[in-house]
Amino acid sequence: MNTLSYKTVSANASTVEKRWYVIDATDVVLGRLASRVALILRGKNKPDFTPHVDCGDNVIILNSDKVKLTGKKRTDKVYVRHTGYPGGQRFTTPQQLLGRKPNAVIGAAVKGMLPKNRLGSKLFKNLYVYAGNEHPHEAQQPKQITLKEI
Repeated sequence: MNTLSYKTVSANASTVEKRWYVIDATDVVLGRLASRVALILRGKNKPDFTPHVDCGDNVIILNSDKVKLTGKKRTDKVYVRHTGYPGGQRFTTPQQLLGRKPNAVIGAAVKGMLPKNRLGSKLFKNLYVYAGNEHPHEAQQPKQITLKEI
């Protein structure tokens, strides 16, 4: 019996091949977009996925201000943050947030689906969200994909 064929191969930082992807968020449901993007950022779509290594790809999301929220989530959902001072709890809705910082809605959804540790923080830095239709990452030659291709 050849025992060499049964060895588990774990990816590490030097063996991981990172790619760049572009996703257009126009009329795409926020939760579905965030879950698929988190899957790509984590690297779970690759055959050499290793849980403790950043083996995911870089993702660019365009048109973040045109993302779709179903039901009454645009007005009824509440994001809560705290300033750190007594009585400093602040509330905002996705509609207000899309008006001020359209990238924050997608960022918050994706960040909530990543691991809550140092690896999750590192993976979140591989996400680039833009409100418009242009991005400054043309040199990386990103591949355009849709959610159905993931």
